Amino acid sequence: MDLRKIKKLIELVKESGIAELEVGNADEKIRVAQFAPGPSGSADPAPPSEPSGDVAVELEKNTPGSVVAAPMAGTFYRSPAPGEAPFVHAGDTVAVGDVLCIIESMKMMNRVESDFAGQIAEVLVENGKPIESGAGLFRIL
Repeated sequence: MDLRKIKKLIELVKESGIAELEVGNADEKIRVAQFAPGPSGSADPAPPSEPSGDVAVELEKNTPGSVVAAPMAGTFYRSPAPGEAPFVHAGDTVAVGDVLCIIESMKMMNRVESDFAGQIAEVLVENGKPIESGAGLFRIL
């Protein structure tokens, strides 16, 4: 993964205040986590609402699939409207830019598009469930 992209992900985590972000592709996965300050050796981590700016980055090689992460917190919907067919199913082939789902946040319906081309291996969230920013939505091979 390009060092500039890693730095951009670290900045995104610091600015947004989220506790953790995980993204990847067929060859590698990166996890950026933000830790709150606390006494060293503390068994209980501080809540993610108190970010310190300390960021840990974890790369894992040869992880199967890429995870599409939620760009915002909200409610996850697989279809464009109640009673309609989902945008994608496990086993479907998608291209970069294809709509995968909708996240309702603050009464706004936000389409989530694929950053990866490939086959949907797994839908990680149940329709109509609340999600947090950075949560995995789909795994694409």
